[in-house]
Amino acid sequence: MFIGVDHGTTAMRFAGETGEFKISREAAKEFVIADLVRICPVDKIEGIAVCYSMGDNFSKITRIGKIKNRGLVSREGAGKHIGGGTQVFDEIAASGIPAVAIPGLHRGSPIDPRFKAYSHQTSPEKIGIAFEVCEGLGDDLIVSDVSSNTVTLLVSAGNLIGAFDACIFAPGTLHGALDVDAIRKVDAGEWTANDAFQHAGVNFSLPEEERLPAIALFVAMECAAMRLLNPRAPVALAGSLAPVIAPEVRRLLGDEVAVYDEWCASRGLAKIAREVFSGSTDILGLGVDL
Repeated sequence: MFIGVDHGTTAMRFAGETGEFKISREAAKEFVIADLVRICPVDKIEGIAVCYSMGDNFSKITRIGKIKNRGLVSREGAGKHIGGGTQVFDEIAASGIPAVAIPGLHRGSPIDPRFKAYSHQTSPEKIGIAFEVCEGLGDDLIVSDVSSNTVTLLVSAGNLIGAFDACIFAPGTLHGALDVDAIRKVDAGEWTANDAFQHAGVNFSLPEEERLPAIALFVAMECAAMRLLNPRAPVALAGSLAPVIAPEVRRLLGDEVAVYDEWCASRGLAKIAREVFSGSTDILGLGVDL
């Protein structure tokens, strides 16, 4: 049995072939490795793929014992720091179960160098989403993960090409790019830059009736932008808002849009674990270091 662990914005999701479960990031501070019995007996687990925060100080899928600083350049920066993800990562690392950490996409990644205009493109769980969607749609695709933030990735010929991170383009409900008002608040000392990021979603900027249409518009714009690099790539949506905004994204793009549920990342990560511990040395263009 192989298990994938999705370190999401609001919850930790665990998936394997026989089931899945999720816990809030707050509750994850009490996680112990025996909790995985909710999927299968712990002694039946052959490998785990785990994510942690931005995953920005390594670029290969790497055995967890080789990872420094849990795979981060720094814990400072965009995101909410709770402690649940840390507990899960450390419990898995100490368990003795074979496990790999998945990197995010960043300037050290083997992607189209033009995306390296930005230091960071996506956090690791989106790699699981891309792997899961590739299984259904093939080796060329655009996938946008839409919930509290929005991140869109491009895969061409089975390789990750690049991504738009949440702080660059399309907003989610809670997070987004820093606009002029946010920059002024940071300069005035009213917010930190991370505070601004945490308040850049449509929940803070638009009346309720305008929020989902705005998210759908910006998601469609990100997908359309990615099609400059792969005009024939099919489009998929994942995340909690995917089924809600899909009809409007279809209308805006004038094309079909596949929809995946909240388990897309953890299921894809479980499949990555199976591939890696079965001998694969390349996952969507990312190397493997066991």
